[in-house]
Amino acid sequence: MTYDHELTLIGYETDYDDIGQEIETSLERKILCGIKSIGRNEFYSAAQAGLRPSITFVVHGYEYNGEKKVEFEGAKYKVIRTYMKDFEEMELVCEKVIGNG
Repeated sequence: MTYDHELTLIGYETDYDDIGQEIETSLERKILCGIKSIGRNEFYSAAQAGLRPSITFVVHGYEYNGEKKVEFEGAKYKVIRTYMKDFEEMELVCEKVIGNG
């Protein structure tokens, strides 16, 4: 697998102001990834569960910290499943976010 594409991982950090209200801050990190298409079986199995997987990103497992959103080529995606292929590679199965996401 070649890592030819740039992927932005989007995580969130929660902090509190002076009166105790939560303030959520977006944390973005750019990493390199590979891309795989969604297999037919996985697509239809996910559709039965109400999910719409559209792309799989392959990243190094040590670079992923449980982020639930990613951005790729200007589009935002929600991570719906992760799969550790082996010691180094992890697959992020994602569905495209419609609207402000």
